[in-house]
Amino acid sequence: MALILGIDPGSRLTGFGIVRSLARGQCEYIASGCVRAGDGPFAERLALIYRSLREVISQYQPEYAAIEQVFLARNADSALKLGQARGAAVVALVESGLPVEEYTATQVKQALVGKGSADKEQVRQMVMHLLKLTQAPQMDASDALAIAICHAHHQQSLVPHQLTATRRRSGRLRFKEMP
Repeated sequence: MALILGIDPGSRLTGFGIVRSLARGQCEYIASGCVRAGDGPFAERLALIYRSLREVISQYQPEYAAIEQVFLARNADSALKLGQARGAAVVALVESGLPVEEYTATQVKQALVGKGSADKEQVRQMVMHLLKLTQAPQMDASDALAIAICHAHHQQSLVPHQLTATRRRSGRLRFKEMP
């Protein structure tokens, strides 16, 4: 039952989403939103992303963080700005003591929709379904929630099953999962 913070970085809008990982791959919605950095000087936008995410972390106290990996953009300037916004977010996470995992957009889509070529609306619909939301979150917040859910699913697939062995009268071993 861990709190996971997902981040969808952007130089103008950085989405965040927090979910609680429950048993059997389920997640519970906690919060989501966007850091709206606007069109001001770029250095100030980076500082706003950093400070805002530190506030979110301070308020909700997540235990894990996941962020989308940078994809190759057609425009080099856009890719550089996205990388810097992502860097500001990563520094906020790491300075808060959070372990940070990275996922590609394809990994997130695969984890939620079952195919890496899903479009943003399919991902948002699956986020709403999995978290039992009645209203669609803003697109960047939805992407951040999807990243958090992806991390929850990934973490649960890594949990080793502890087995105990008991010997039956027949001499064969019987295994059962420990609670």
